[in-house]
Amino acid sequence: MTSSLTSTPWTAGQLPSQDGRTVIITGANSGIGLETTRAFARAGARVIMAVRDVERARATAAPLPDAAELRPLDLADLASVRAFAASVDHPCDILINNAGVANVPLSRTADGFETHFGTNHLGHFALTNLLLPRITDRVVTLASNAHKSASLDLADPNWERRSYRSSAAYGQSKLANLLFTLELHNRLAAAGSTVRALAAHPGAATTGLNRHLGPAMKAVAALAGRFVMHSGTDGAQPTLFAAVRDLPGASYVGPDGRGGQRGRPTLVSRSTAAQDADLAARLWELSEHLTATSFPLG
Repeated sequence: MTSSLTSTPWTAGQLPSQDGRTVIITGANSGIGLETTRAFARAGARVIMAVRDVERARATAAPLPDAAELRPLDLADLASVRAFAASVDHPCDILINNAGVANVPLSRTADGFETHFGTNHLGHFALTNLLLPRITDRVVTLASNAHKSASLDLADPNWERRSYRSSAAYGQSKLANLLFTLELHNRLAAAGSTVRALAAHPGAATTGLNRHLGPAMKAVAALAGRFVMHSGTDGAQPTLFAAVRDLPGASYVGPDGRGGQRGRPTLVSRSTAAQDADLAARLWELSEHLTATSFPLG
């Protein structure tokens, strides 16, 4: 069900048939998640749309094929993560950790974690470990170019002592996503598993992530978007590429244009910090402690 990496420019129109396959997508009812859902549903996959508010998502899901199924998942609440994982009682080919928040004011999840770190990283960390025994192909986690200017403070990941900046908190969570992918890859390889861990970023895509910016910054983002942003459909291409192409574990996919803002999906570079295997291992240990979940494969 995968296709090999070639130099030919790739689009979602080349998505191979996904008949008989199951894909779980978090945040599947809007933005990149919705475009990814549409592509997999058109290709014949059974898509489990993991969404925070099922009732609000019904209108979005209505035009999709019957194989698209809504289930509740709030990544900012570990009890919800555990309930969702327990509801998946059958093999799943692909898990796409897509949902996320950006630039939100200082706030806490149901479990007391800073919202970016708790939702973007810890929620997906717990979900992946709980589902991993039933995943047969790969885990794709959404990162961002914001990781390149970020640092990870393992002594204060929840911004309890540092002066809070929403952009820095978002960047830290996206760096955590890449370190999570790296350590997950290392653990899967050590366990002899054929499951692959990969990451992708959409570039500058027109999604709802800017909704928490103030009026002035929203205006700046909207103006810049006219020149550098591409559509949510195009922004989903790196995710789809990572989900179906025959790529090495720990690969990172993004647009091939200048600055990684837009373009066709390809393998891209990440920051030095995002390649730090020791930092990735220490983040994993901390995340296990915070979420009371652990790598389930021996």
